Amino acid sequence: MRRTAGLLLTLPLLLAVACSSSTKATSPATPTAATAAPTVPAPVTEASPMPTLSEGGFGSKATITIPEGQQPSGQFVVSTVSEGDRSTVSKGDWVTVNYTAKDWTTGKDLPSSYDANGKPQLYQAGSGQLVPAFDQTVIGKKVGSRLLVVAPPAAAFGNQGSTQLGVAAGDTVVFVLDIMESLPQDSTLSGTMTPPPATMPQVKDNGKAAVTITLPAGEAPPTDLQQAVLIKGEGKQVKSGQTLVVQYTGVLWSNGQQFDSSWSHGGAQALQIGTGSVIEGWDKGLVGQTVGSRVLLVVPPALGYKDAAQGSVPPNSTLVFVIDILEAV
Repeated sequence: MRRTAGLLLTLPLLLAVACSSSTKATSPATPTAATAAPTVPAPVTEASPMPTLSEGGFGSKATITIPEGQQPSGQFVVSTVSEGDRSTVSKGDWVTVNYTAKDWTTGKDLPSSYDANGKPQLYQAGSGQLVPAFDQTVIGKKVGSRLLVVAPPAAAFGNQGSTQLGVAAGDTVVFVLDIMESLPQDSTLSGTMTPPPATMPQVKDNGKAAVTITLPAGEAPPTDLQQAVLIKGEGKQVKSGQTLVVQYTGVLWSNGQQFDSSWSHGGAQALQIGTGSVIEGWDKGLVGQTVGSRVLLVVPPALGYKDAAQGSVPPNSTLVFVIDILEAV
């Protein structure tokens, strides 16, 4: 739960769609007539000439070799180098991708998620928030696949280029994408829940819908953060600064009224944890948990919205959340 309305999606700045100069670089934007993005061509599976790959396979940095002295075909090429055997990515899925990149026009290697300071990219497939070379190419592909993408300007950084990457306007960019994970928006956790103490709210699972949270009768709201792990996940530990994909439901302690749920926003949401982007109760309660866990948090006002009203949440409200941690990147 963000400090203000809605949840925080942390976009990878370098791969976000190009915006007009009057728009923040981290926000998707609709180009004006003066800066209208070129039409993205339909992708093809092969063209000539093509780059070649060497060194390593899926899950490791690729070495991309550009055909010497040859210009790109101008086509948007999406070629499957190796096919995975897991689920197929659908539009709207939360996808985690590792990548290697090279500017065909200049021959320069670009920053990679496999570099020392690189990070995998987490985004919603088909959302339009990243360049089409990422946004569109993974749809219909299987998790575990490696893709070779030759992106003409319309599928890369368009008529503006990317000053952060050093990609000039009109450059063709080559990407090698490793699809590491994909989570549909209706993803949720399963398994037997461990009931919390009787003095805490009780939780009923409703499958692919918001859980039911029942408040303990006669109990005063706690003044400290309370937490209980209802399902213990076996995944990696959540670290400060990571982006989480979560399902969540929140109710007011005062009357049990639901004031927010990821299910009312279309399903699983992404947010950054441990950096003050969400309320302090979430930062304190989720860092250190493990992926695959369902966590019950009772958040006192001091760790929530304090004395400020927030939408349908009155000032000085104690908040109750049930949070499924689906992924951490």
